[in-house]
Amino acid sequence: MANINLRPWREELRAEKQKQFVVMILGAAIIAAGLVFLWKTDMDSRIAYQQSRNAYIETATKKLDEQIREIESLKRKRDELLARMQVIQDLQGTRPVIVRVFDELVRTLPDGLFYTDLKKTEDKLSIVGMAESNSRISTLMRQFEESDWFADPSLSNVAEADNRRAGYSQFNLSVQQKTPEPEAEDK
Repeated sequence: MANINLRPWREELRAEKQKQFVVMILGAAIIAAGLVFLWKTDMDSRIAYQQSRNAYIETATKKLDEQIREIESLKRKRDELLARMQVIQDLQGTRPVIVRVFDELVRTLPDGLFYTDLKKTEDKLSIVGMAESNSRISTLMRQFEESDWFADPSLSNVAEADNRRAGYSQFNLSVQQKTPEPEAEDK
């Protein structure tokens, strides 16, 4: 007798292949979902790591900004202290000069003449005084010319004094103060 297969083998084969296809699709979907999950987890961890680095950099930047402000403040204080030290050194350096200037003012003062007002502006000395005669004023100007500490005397005004100083002339004189050579200071 002949073997005749009456089973629906084609439908079974098709159903089997369809099951395999569905299993393969589900397997591929599960693998793809797993890969997507791993990729997302990796990206999240990288983002978290970068955010922590950014936070560290921001914290370090804030600390550096504070240090920069502190350094600038210290530099300002240092500059102020240096300026104060310079002023003190200038004052210490010019202290003997003032004494010498007053000493020279007394040395150049002829008899019959006295000062009523002295004003110093930078290197210019303005003098207001009283003199018995105009010749005493010219003697004062000659002595200023000969002095190592003064130069360029300039007489701006000579007037008769008020009643309290009868016989005296009031004068306004300006003279440049100069710094003498070192050997002139030793005299």
